Amino acid sequence: AVCGVDVRGGAPGTRETDLLDPANTVQQVHGVVLSGGSSFGLESATGVVRLLEERGIGFPVGPAKVPIVPAAILFDLAVGDWTIRPDAAAGYAAARAAGEGPVAEGSVGAGAGATVGKLLGASRAMKGGLGTAAIRLPGGGTVAALVAVNAVGDVVDPDTGRTLAGVRSEDGKKLVGAMNVLLGGQGTDASQQGENTSIGVVATDVTLTQAEATKVARMAHDGLARAIRPVHTPWDGDTLFALSTGKVELAQPALLVGAVAAEAVATAVVRAVRAATGLPGFPSATELGSA
Repeated sequence: AVCGVDVRGGAPGTRETDLLDPANTVQQVHGVVLSGGSSFGLESATGVVRLLEERGIGFPVGPAKVPIVPAAILFDLAVGDWTIRPDAAAGYAAARAAGEGPVAEGSVGAGAGATVGKLLGASRAMKGGLGTAAIRLPGGGTVAALVAVNAVGDVVDPDTGRTLAGVRSEDGKKLVGAMNVLLGGQGTDASQQGENTSIGVVATDVTLTQAEATKVARMAHDGLARAIRPVHTPWDGDTLFALSTGKVELAQPALLVGAVAAEAVATAVVRAVRAATGLPGFPSATELGSA
């Protein structure tokens, strides 16, 4: 698929994203990996590359076909046993299991260890997760989003303004609002730096050039901004990829797909926390009664 990317957070963890500059040679990718495990999790992309090589899929270079697999990771090492993280074998297994059909949501995949609302530390945070959404276009085609939500800020329903998951009160029973924390002079402890990041993919069957896909990735970040507050902070590495399989031709595709992508991303973020299952010390939105 044609692929673009946009990195907005101040603490990203990525692989092969420089290759996606529209000015560079390679215009298509053969897979995208979203993973937990911080920098260790980037190893999972190696397993995807291995499977694609076995299937003869890749960019032809001399005698070889080199699979192009960009990746992005989030930080979840503070949840559970930090020595257990995705590796090349996990990436290989995930790629082998990939297929059509409904995508699991909640505390699965890159969302397994995701948490949100960490401005006052892990003891006041809640469970994040993995969410998806898809929107049909009037002229044909679909725009879909998949987001792993692991933000330092709160998750808010953009339709109602209601906070669904985020920074909790000291007794852990109610939400206090991440922006209220910041405006009250708290939440700037450097020990929380870089322990976050929301990552995702927007995919469409509408034909896009790589430059247009890059623009769509940029516009899609508006969806994060609608549903996460604050977002794109120095402590998040927020990264979104945009993919196009090029099966449907539409006029002004970047305008339509980009605008709809933002809506799909916002919906996916909300679905991620509503589908999440709590862990000890990290209640879900459903458990707290805020979903």
